[in-house]
Amino acid sequence: MRLRPLPADQWDEATQRALSLMRGADTNNALSTLAHHPALAKAFLRFNVHLLAASTLPPRIRELAILRVAHRRQCAYEWSHHVRMAKDEGITDDQIAAVQDGATTDDDVLDAFDRAVIAGVDELEENSQLSDRIWAVLGERLNDQQRMDFVFTVGCYALLAMAFNTFGVQLEHTATAATNVE
Repeated sequence: MRLRPLPADQWDEATQRALSLMRGADTNNALSTLAHHPALAKAFLRFNVHLLAASTLPPRIRELAILRVAHRRQCAYEWSHHVRMAKDEGITDDQIAAVQDGATTDDDVLDAFDRAVIAGVDELEENSQLSDRIWAVLGERLNDQQRMDFVFTVGCYALLAMAFNTFGVQLEHTATAATNVE
C-alpha cells in the first residue's frame, strides 16, 4: 500500500466537502485514499458521480463495461465493488464469469449485444477507439449520448483502476475478495 487511507477523523473541512459528493457512500478505502488530495477528489468525484448516477447509459451495460475494465486492468478493488453492483442490476454469476472470459463466443450466457459491449471495452483498451462495427452494433440499442457515456465510463474506470493499483488501495473485507479478477 503506497498511500494509506486517511482516517475520517483526520479529514479537514475541504476534504469533507470534496468527499461529500459521494453522498450515501460508506467511507471506504478508495474515498479515504482520495482524501489525501481534496481538490483532485472533488473534481474527479463530480465526474464519477455523473457516470454512476446521471449517465444515460443503462446501469446493466455500465456494470458489464466496468467489470471488463476491472478484469483487464487486474484491479481487485474495482472488481469486488462492481461485482456487487452488477448483481444488483441482475447480472448473474455465469455472466460475470463470461465477462472475465471475454465473451467472444456465441453462447446462452450473454447475448450478442452484451458481447459487443465486452468487445467495445477491449477495443477502447487496445486501440483508444471503437471500430465502425462495434459503434454500429452499440447504436442498435444505444443513442449517441449513451454511446458517449459508454466511452467515458470505460475511460474513467480504466483511470480509476490505474490509480487504485498504483496507490495500493486494498479491499475493506477479505470476504469481498472471493471473486477473482484474473
